[in-house]
Amino acid sequence: MAAEDTRRLRRLAADLDVTLSGRVVSNWQAVERERLAPLLAALRAGSTVVLISDGGMPVLSDPGYLLVRAAAAEGLPVSVIPGPSAVTAALAVSGLPAERFCFEGFLSRKASARRTALGALASEARTMVFFESPRRLAGTLADMREALGREREAVVCRELTKTYEQVVRGTLSALADWASARGVRGEVTLVVAGASQQGRGASGDEPRDLGPAVAEVGRRVAGGVRLSEAVADVSAERGVPRRALYQASLRESG
Repeated sequence: MAAEDTRRLRRLAADLDVTLSGRVVSNWQAVERERLAPLLAALRAGSTVVLISDGGMPVLSDPGYLLVRAAAAEGLPVSVIPGPSAVTAALAVSGLPAERFCFEGFLSRKASARRTALGALASEARTMVFFESPRRLAGTLADMREALGREREAVVCRELTKTYEQVVRGTLSALADWASARGVRGEVTLVVAGASQQGRGASGDEPRDLGPAVAEVGRRVAGGVRLSEAVADVSAERGVPRRALYQASLRESG
């Protein structure tokens, strides 16, 4: 058994009155590459290796991807036993549309990279699911408020299926204020509504607040910067959709 945390595995087994008959090794993030060769060797020899994560599904932002990929590449059999996943649990409890969604995992710890990523998602129509550290939650929600819009619906799901489960719904603006005002603890999953007609211009294809960004693009183009480069830079800096900014800048220059 390759467990993300052997102590939690043994505690779970004891609670369920299950005897662990196989060998148990740790397989958390820092040692995952080190464990890969011996685990593959065990599979080649005909042993069964069971991947176990602390909470949620292995591979989904938890250890396991390296082993599954390597085993599949060698033609070794890989099977899955469906388990709890914070992604689908959060979607189900959020009340947001779940027919189509995208999973974005953890955003970058670096503020500039995080804002750039969120800017690229501003026009994403599908419901979006993110994982986030409780320490960075307030900052991430504040960045989302700027990049996606103050009134965008979102849901913060904390400690899903655990003792202190909490689900908080609201706009990104309200949630950013909530997270900033209180110390949030535990594992956090964010569900954010996709882009809709609300908050867009009359033509339905650009946000209403592109004016300052378009003006900045114009200033840079007047200074000799190519339009595409100016749009890319301003889009990243201000967290606005690049395509919408480019189209709006073209109309302004024409």
